[in-house]
Amino acid sequence: MRVTCCIAPFLVAAALAVAAPAPTVANEPAPHSGSTLNTNWPGYRGPNRDGVYREPIRVSWEGLTPMWKQTAGGGRASFAIGGGRAFTIEQRLRNEVVVAYDVMTGKELWTNAWPERFSQWMGGGEGPRATPAWADGHVFALGARGELRCLDAETGKVVWRTNILQDTGARNLRWGMAGSPLIAGQAVIVQPGGPSGKSVAAYDRRTGKRLWTALDDKQAYVSPMQVTLLGVPQFLLVSAERLVGLSVDHRAVLWEFPWSTDHDATAAQPIVIGDDRVFFSSGYGTGAVVVELTKDGDKFAVRQVWRNIRMKNRQSSSVFHEGFIYGLDEGILACVDAATGELKWKGGRYRHGQLLLADKHLVVITEDGELVLVAPSPEKFQEVARVPGIEGETWNSPAFADGILLVRNTQEMAAFDLRPGGY
Repeated sequence: MRVTCCIAPFLVAAALAVAAPAPTVANEPAPHSGSTLNTNWPGYRGPNRDGVYREPIRVSWEGLTPMWKQTAGGGRASFAIGGGRAFTIEQRLRNEVVVAYDVMTGKELWTNAWPERFSQWMGGGEGPRATPAWADGHVFALGARGELRCLDAETGKVVWRTNILQDTGARNLRWGMAGSPLIAGQAVIVQPGGPSGKSVAAYDRRTGKRLWTALDDKQAYVSPMQVTLLGVPQFLLVSAERLVGLSVDHRAVLWEFPWSTDHDATAAQPIVIGDDRVFFSSGYGTGAVVVELTKDGDKFAVRQVWRNIRMKNRQSSSVFHEGFIYGLDEGILACVDAATGELKWKGGRYRHGQLLLADKHLVVITEDGELVLVAPSPEKFQEVARVPGIEGETWNSPAFADGILLVRNTQEMAAFDLRPGGY
């Protein structure tokens, strides 16, 4: 989260919210357009939360224009995509609103709203931050002040709801709840940051009943992940104090590594870069680290492989490709050797945008809303294409499904057809 003064985008977002139509709770869904998308992007940064889209895309962008473009409500969330529908959460007037859109047309299919308005002008402006999650016909959305709802993906009707801050006795973070819900089996994992062992909470995704809680940490702005390291499935978590491997069965700490930043503004996702290694980075001069795990029986040990300030991910996350880390080092695209931490190059000045890896290319949306295609190579920086995207300050992460790229910010959203041979 950026904490520098940023008044103008806040005023723009506020003006848009006033202009937006007043939402209603669980509107009757509009007729579906007949989209036939087969693959899903179930939550923040994709199925594995690693920012990798594992299908081919079109890499010739000559003449590329949006399939559709329209206004969006406030907030910094991305899209979850399932069953041909894209789900996000927006600020409209004084309500937080979960919205379902048809991926191919942008048509609004339903909304579900509740009275809430979060604003922090120094770090993201107005609106919710956490990207919803989609699983098996349900959408799980988390508001900036802790409202967690399970909604029917077809109708938008509430299946269950709770407030994770109230339920765990937690205080909200300075820049609001930003960690996206994680679907793990029959549980929804969230990070309210409550005291007395209630920093992490799991809810039954069918009923909303709280299943368990763990840890005592103040939380950061990172989404929980489920990974396998040294053959052991675990939750990979980042709090305001440390990286943690939490066991899936007993909720015990398997390993930990201390990590903190100024203002507790840790917002990037960790990346698993091997069976036993994890990369992590933060901004504000903190830098990056690779840690390596070893295992002796049931005991884990962790050691620092390297640490430097060659990659400082302030509010965007890096990606891993063929042994190298690519990410925005305080707004400038950089390539770092994952094994040694050696900086290979720094290139495009894309400011605090976002990036994904797709079909051996980096798909970047700049802070100004432009779309850029970069060929990742440790040898040199090579920008392949650049096209207009959306207007306004863009911190929201892109999303992919069946070659359709969705982007949004606090003002606009758009879809681009990147299917091979498309448009």
